[in-house]
Amino acid sequence: MTEEIRKLKEIIDGSDNIVFFGGAGVSTESGIPDFRSVDGLYHQQWSDPPETILSHTYYERYPEKFFAFYRAKLLCPDAKPNAAHRKLAEWERAGKLKAVITQNIDGLHQAAGSKEVLELHGSTLRNYCERCGKFYGVEAIAHSAGVPTCSCGGRVKPDVVLYEEGLNEDTLYKAVRYIAEADVLIIAGTSLAVYPAAGLVNYYRGHKLVVINKTPLGDKTRADLVITGAVGETLAQV
Repeated sequence: MTEEIRKLKEIIDGSDNIVFFGGAGVSTESGIPDFRSVDGLYHQQWSDPPETILSHTYYERYPEKFFAFYRAKLLCPDAKPNAAHRKLAEWERAGKLKAVITQNIDGLHQAAGSKEVLELHGSTLRNYCERCGKFYGVEAIAHSAGVPTCSCGGRVKPDVVLYEEGLNEDTLYKAVRYIAEADVLIIAGTSLAVYPAAGLVNYYRGHKLVVINKTPLGDKTRADLVITGAVGETLAQV
């Protein structure tokens, strides 16, 4: 056990008010590509940049192209929770972890058993008709062709936050409250590049800020403990 892991274990053992803030790097060990790594979606060939395709304007203007990209790149039906998801669910059951705040849209935290999960950017598992509001599961999108439509004729939209769209205010408010009241804040698998989500960490007032990431975040945080490595691999050792 390295000195960093020993220190992390000490921090976890000594707290029952932990909040976890995670990004794409939490799910890469489940086989879901992140957006900004060398192998991520932003480095693959497509007719338009992913940031453009995943915008509200593009969704409205070119829905067929949007859904083609969405099905091909954002739906990962075979992905399973990894060691990070399982460990967090375990901490929650033990009364140590208060909430998981995630930028991911894959639903893997819930699949692992976590109950208090704040999804800043929504979820691919939820889809709604824009006309009548009827709910559709992920299969309705995955197994449809072209632009998915409701039985009422309306378009079915994934419950994910696209570029140019605002985050859910209730979710944001709860995330701020959890972070502000946390004893320990663990930031993991995120480059803290996407705002407003990344700005939430500024609400932390404690002195046990842990950063776990494959690449250093530089001076973006005032971390008390920095561990460079894969999130699941790291948490599995605690």
